[in-house]
Amino acid sequence: MTGQDSQNAARQRVIELPIWKGAVEPERLMGGITNNSNFVVEDGGERFVVRVGQDVPVHQIMRFNERAATRAAALAGISPEVIHTEPGVLVIRFIEGKTCGAGDLNTAAGVERVVPLVKKVHLRLLDHMRGPVLAFWVFHVIRDYAHTLRQAGSRYAPQLPDLVDVAATLEAAVGRVDIVFCHNDLLAANFIDDGARLWLVDWDYAGLNSPLFDLANLASNNDFEPEQERWMLSAYFDRRPDAALMRSYGAMKCASLLREAMWGMVSEIHSTLDFDYRAYAHDYIERFARTYATYSKKVDEA
Repeated sequence: MTGQDSQNAARQRVIELPIWKGAVEPERLMGGITNNSNFVVEDGGERFVVRVGQDVPVHQIMRFNERAATRAAALAGISPEVIHTEPGVLVIRFIEGKTCGAGDLNTAAGVERVVPLVKKVHLRLLDHMRGPVLAFWVFHVIRDYAHTLRQAGSRYAPQLPDLVDVAATLEAAVGRVDIVFCHNDLLAANFIDDGARLWLVDWDYAGLNSPLFDLANLASNNDFEPEQERWMLSAYFDRRPDAALMRSYGAMKCASLLREAMWGMVSEIHSTLDFDYRAYAHDYIERFARTYATYSKKVDEA
């Protein structure tokens, strides 16, 4: 099935959902780069977002987990209300607002708004989770991506042994961690600003993890400067970060960038969406290399 055929089938499934009060005309919601289809539906004077997608094992995405996390986040007041779920389908209430960009988050004001929301995810969401809960350990993801890329004969295969070795070094540097429930995909586009508050959406990768990963992921995906990173860590931990915390955080930031790069490498092979995953992977692998070089220099100087 081509990408367009898949979109047409997803749209037809949305039309046929039994929850609508009348005939609906789903409008494609553009912007997602994972293998799912998103639509906006107006029905009975209300608007809804419908996500249609199956499990994506190469990215460790399990839709039962996404549905459970989205429900829990809605009950915790973090995400929009869940209206309907069934296998492969998730319907949530549409939030009128602005999809954030990196510039909305990587300022002092942005950090002041976003950190309490991320901390709320970590402290409150498990109170509302039901059923099995997945874990998201970035170093396992990196190793699994390396296996997937080798088996597929990826153009990046010659680089994989070195990348896996670096990941092992970073894993040791992170050390012991606390475990909380994390979002694990804190791109700016997953935050919606309704003018009064921020909402967090798209729980594809949610699972148990270290809070350091969400913080590093937030900073690395949204171009935080070192000063903003210190603000973020101070606000989250209610103290100035010491040298040990900065080393663990720095290692996790490198791992976050490496995982994002390898996500692009795997998506280049497996995704059916019309998106330049090769350029995406190239951008992130360069960002990883720069960040890892800076991190290694600081460790050597310590």
